Amino acid sequence: MAVNLGTRGAEDAKNLVEYCNAPAGSKYADMRCANGQNEPYGIKTWCLGNEMDGEWQIGHKTAHEYGRLAADAASMMKMTDPEIELVLCGSSSRSMPTFPEWDAEVLRQAYNYVDYISLHSYYENDDGDLGSFLASGTDMENFITGMIAVCDHIKLEKRSGKTMMLSFDEWNIWYHLSRIRPYKKWSVGEPLFEDSYGVADAVAFGGMLNALLRHCDRVKIACLAQLVNVIAPIMTVPGGGIYRQTTYYPFLNASLYGRGTVLDLKTGGDVYESKRYGTVPYVDSAAVLSESGEVSIFLCNRHLTEEAEVSFALQEFGGYLPVGHTVLTGEPDARNTAESPESVVPAEGAPVIRDGDKWKTVLPALSWNMVRFAKPAGK
Repeated sequence: MAVNLGTRGAEDAKNLVEYCNAPAGSKYADMRCANGQNEPYGIKTWCLGNEMDGEWQIGHKTAHEYGRLAADAASMMKMTDPEIELVLCGSSSRSMPTFPEWDAEVLRQAYNYVDYISLHSYYENDDGDLGSFLASGTDMENFITGMIAVCDHIKLEKRSGKTMMLSFDEWNIWYHLSRIRPYKKWSVGEPLFEDSYGVADAVAFGGMLNALLRHCDRVKIACLAQLVNVIAPIMTVPGGGIYRQTTYYPFLNASLYGRGTVLDLKTGGDVYESKRYGTVPYVDSAAVLSESGEVSIFLCNRHLTEEAEVSFALQEFGGYLPVGHTVLTGEPDARNTAESPESVVPAEGAPVIRDGDKWKTVLPALSWNMVRFAKPAGK
């Protein structure tokens, strides 16, 4: 839940927390009861405004102005409900001219009152530079590590014992205005920003997922914007029907198998020079050890024309055997539509075979992959 710190203030933020979370007996809780909800909603996580660094926001403020207001609102909100968590508005993209100064200043003002600072990032292949677009996860990772550095600097500056966590609460591939559809003014419910995603989008998307997984020690919240329609992995059809976009499948894999403990991988391999982000590895990876003991490795091959042979040295996982290799690949612009909803779907990948004391397999050019290992029962 977000409170309005653009045109309203700390008292209104406190009142909204009281309305949502307080038991009956106070002014705003009794309003909730009068509206038919006797039990508190118990909303745990609250955002202190949204993208307040952006000049497009009504009520946009300087970092100092916003930081002071956020600190005041946070203090009053937590007095009303000490159990809530609060998210401070960080930079709405790494390309903002005020990053990282904005983040440092708002943290100076509100560090002691909040639990997270937010980050937002959207990417698109708007200039045909596919090599850079496929490396979007590299930029996301640089944003994360930069924000961590800012947070830890302010932690030291304040001599605080608290480590600030990150909330990457908006991220996706979004073609912004480049694909906006014509519409009639004051029309209701017309498709407007419905993006359609190809295989290249899915591979770039997978790289972003990997970046989030690799930094889960500090990124404790990550929200894909959105889940259904507009720029989402799931699309609905007017009058009925639904289909999955290419980006659905990396998200599905990470949702099902990216749960547990993220492993610290030691990787090496071929690299290329991207125009936007410098030197980038062709193969990007992240791995998760599940509570049941399975190891899931998520891999992107960013090379447009060449397969990538990859090896896995499971040194701490003796006796583990491969249990599957799933791959999503195709032409860069291949995509699913309402008329052809299964043009791009996951398939069984190349076999994972023994190579001495390692395992190896092949990743197709331009592909998202998931390779899983498990220890046989009783061994």
